[in-house]
Amino acid sequence: MLNNKNQINVIKNEDKSTEKDLFISEQLKEASFNEELTEKMIYILYKYKSAFETDKKTLHAIIGHEVDIILNVERPYPPPLRRPAYPAIPRGKQALEVHIKELMDLRVLRKLQHNQQV
Repeated sequence: MLNNKNQINVIKNEDKSTEKDLFISEQLKEASFNEELTEKMIYILYKYKSAFETDKKTLHAIIGHEVDIILNVERPYPPPLRRPAYPAIPRGKQALEVHIKELMDLRVLRKLQHNQQV
């Protein structure tokens, strides 16, 4: 005899499997897996799908996963560089600046002033 609670659980499980099948058909259609690991890999990719960029969702900053980078401001200071170790060609420098701007627009990186606290 099924009660309402069991019926709801069955419906929820069907929704999850439909959502998982949709994820597999849309996002993993061009992927190739080792046959032995396929089921486990699909499960992990589906479970952590929010960590990956898709056609519909671009990569963005994930709140709560910030990383503090502490720069060495203690003495002895590193010797000043007279010139870059290897100069960047203008085209490469421009491409790097465009990439950094994209990451800042997505709020993955942010520029801090010298007196700002993170």
